[in-house]
Amino acid sequence: MQFAKRLQSLQSNVFADMDRAKAVALAAGQQVIDLSLGSSDLPAEAHVIEAIAQSLGDRSTHGYLLFNGTQEFREAAANWYEQKFGVKVDPQTEVLPLIGSQEGTAHLPLAILNPGDFALLLDPGYPSHAGGVYLASGQIYPMPLRVENAFLPVFADIPAPVLAQSRMMVLSYPHNPTAAIAPLSFFQEAVAFCQQHNLVLVHDFPYVDLVFQETEKWADSSPNFKSLVPSILQADPDKSVSIEFFTLSKSYNMGGFRIGYAIGNPQLINALRQVKAAVDFNQYRGILNGAIAALTGPQSGVKSAVATFQQRRDAFITAFHRTGWNVSIPQATMYIWAKLPSPWSQNSIEFCTQLVKQTGVAASPGAGFGKSGEGYVRFALVHEPPLLETAVERIAQFLH
Repeated sequence: MQFAKRLQSLQSNVFADMDRAKAVALAAGQQVIDLSLGSSDLPAEAHVIEAIAQSLGDRSTHGYLLFNGTQEFREAAANWYEQKFGVKVDPQTEVLPLIGSQEGTAHLPLAILNPGDFALLLDPGYPSHAGGVYLASGQIYPMPLRVENAFLPVFADIPAPVLAQSRMMVLSYPHNPTAAIAPLSFFQEAVAFCQQHNLVLVHDFPYVDLVFQETEKWADSSPNFKSLVPSILQADPDKSVSIEFFTLSKSYNMGGFRIGYAIGNPQLINALRQVKAAVDFNQYRGILNGAIAALTGPQSGVKSAVATFQQRRDAFITAFHRTGWNVSIPQATMYIWAKLPSPWSQNSIEFCTQLVKQTGVAASPGAGFGKSGEGYVRFALVHEPPLLETAVERIAQFLH
């Protein structure tokens, strides 16, 4: 058989590589503490599960769900955004349900890029951002994220010939894997840059709620602003060039339910809808009913989840500092982005491979997120503090 050349660019995946390494460690008898995958171990709230459960007995929910049938969900999403960010959203033309935000970032390039066009991506960045560009036969220009720039890209460094061939830019703050956050002023700069160069501005926004309280200095002074970090639509309220993706996987612990949505420029929403129509129908209506319950119901579960991850972060960081590894303290997300010590400072893949092999602790190598991720390792805070502290003890033994 002969396969498409685009598959060659999809052969390497940081999560798949670590999954194989974990399997080898398990086969060798290691007790694996998996900190490699950012899948929340916390449960969805009871009122969300109840809404889904009640849907199961309703025969009207068992058929295909077309766009018009998602109206109630789109209205809930639009209201959630308006309450959180003070941005008006039209649920009919500016909202599209998604099978998680990853579907949006993977499919949107098919609607924007012609073969050979450039997409400007964060480096390091989430792997599906690159995967969508490769599926569209586009080219990637990686925008390096460096600690001296607070892990924000420098738009002035993008070469003019690349800009001339570029059609889209993808941002994502709070950021996976570096856990960096971005102020509204940065997004305003990004919007102006994309308007100037006729670029579509894509913002992947899964960690909007996983922000810790000491980050309040980032909040806007507007009384309508109820988030500690800004939306790209606050910098582009007319939605001139922007589209934003949100998932209920992180805020509402609904990763396995695969539910999210896109909000933004009506033309971009319609273009993504056209691609989506060729690939799938929508999810089971009961899942959307659960998502409506999450977005419109009590938000105490979100606050509880944030407090849990903050407690885990503090325990993990404190344990690391006791060992002499002065890992930076993140202000958001469920990740620790740690600069590797010598002799592993330029070999993150070998570090993670040997770590899981010798200790059972699984982490994600920084190089798996892009060239500029080399020299770092990402730990996901998906276990309770005692197990996280055990992981640090094993890591310390491995390093010494």
